[in-house]
Amino acid sequence: MLEIQRLACAIVEAALGGRNLNQALADTWRRNSHLKPSERAAIQDLSFGALRFYGLLDSILNSLLVKPVTDASLRVLLIVTLYQLQYTRAKPFAIVDHAVQTAVALGKPAAKGLTNAVLRNFLRRREALVAEAEKAETARLNHPTWWIAKLKKEYPEHWEAMLSVANQPPPMTLRVNRRLTSVSSYLDLLASHDIGAQRIGGQAVLLTHPMPVDRLPGFAEGLVSIQDVSAQHAGPLLDIAPGMRVLDACSAPGGKTCHLLEIADVDVVALDSDAERLRRVADNLNRLKFTASLIAADAGAIDSWWDGKPFDRILIDAPCTGSGVTRRHPDIKWARRRSDIAQFAAQQKRLLETLWPTLRLGGKLLYATCSVFREENHGQVADFLSYRRDAHNLPLTDLTTIDGQIVPNEFHDGFFYALLEKV
Repeated sequence: MLEIQRLACAIVEAALGGRNLNQALADTWRRNSHLKPSERAAIQDLSFGALRFYGLLDSILNSLLVKPVTDASLRVLLIVTLYQLQYTRAKPFAIVDHAVQTAVALGKPAAKGLTNAVLRNFLRRREALVAEAEKAETARLNHPTWWIAKLKKEYPEHWEAMLSVANQPPPMTLRVNRRLTSVSSYLDLLASHDIGAQRIGGQAVLLTHPMPVDRLPGFAEGLVSIQDVSAQHAGPLLDIAPGMRVLDACSAPGGKTCHLLEIADVDVVALDSDAERLRRVADNLNRLKFTASLIAADAGAIDSWWDGKPFDRILIDAPCTGSGVTRRHPDIKWARRRSDIAQFAAQQKRLLETLWPTLRLGGKLLYATCSVFREENHGQVADFLSYRRDAHNLPLTDLTTIDGQIVPNEFHDGFFYALLEKV
């Protein structure tokens, strides 16, 4: 537990300092290749859990301290071990003992007494401390105050459920490759391996229990891919047909790129501004035995990559706050600031404006985000339509949304779609 606790603390500290949680995890796996799968799982659970419930844990810690702890590493150690004591089944005495040892390993032997006292005090007063902390919305709902207020205003009927879902572990959903098998056949294959699952629409299969991909039958052979059911709507909505020229403007990690190629034989140009992330698109294409033109470039700087040939279809899965996928990325809600929304909205506006001229007359552009904030979604599209008289907003058929917004629930993430036709 000592190494697990120490590494989890380093990851959480990095995330709270502004580092992407998944990148911090990936760096930890690279530097510690000796870790067993079970140890990786434990580190990931502590890292995600401490961030998922950071609002409550931070409030409890403040109540336990006589004076603030300004040392970031020590504070994170106390947060992580409070998560262990409150939410895991590990023996409390072992958690406390290892926390004291971890304080020493972090080069803070003087904090041994404080660490021991804080954690034992929590064990003695747990129920009262939790009840008192939960009187504050940030602690009870585990989201920043501004975020809670924003959802209350924009989703008066859904905000509580949305916040509750965001604090739960995410489901694991697969996309069945229609070129190689059918949903019913793949469900039979899962059943033969005693893996519980159900179909939840289209090519989507929801697993009863998440599991490592290397345990999924047929994954290496390309029978399925990991993709949330909300994200799986992009391919069908784009209404592609064989022979079309399609632009996937922000393609990494490649889930939607591959889905397009599963649907039809199309000529896909896959862009991403991050060459490292574009390699993940290549990896996904290789596993599924598809090809696409991969270009590392800023989609908004069309002079640097566009050959002048118009596209029949364009997918803009735009950079956004990620406010619809926080259960998969719990670091987002603590890293984001309200001012970030305007910055992302400016990027989105630029992409729409600069890519629209590359779409042929009669072509369709699908604008998508994994956000639930109106400025990035309804507001962005309404603004674009107000001055682009050659853009027509098409209805989204067979899709349950609030004006294009998929509200997150236990089965899927929050997502937004708008399908625009050039007329």
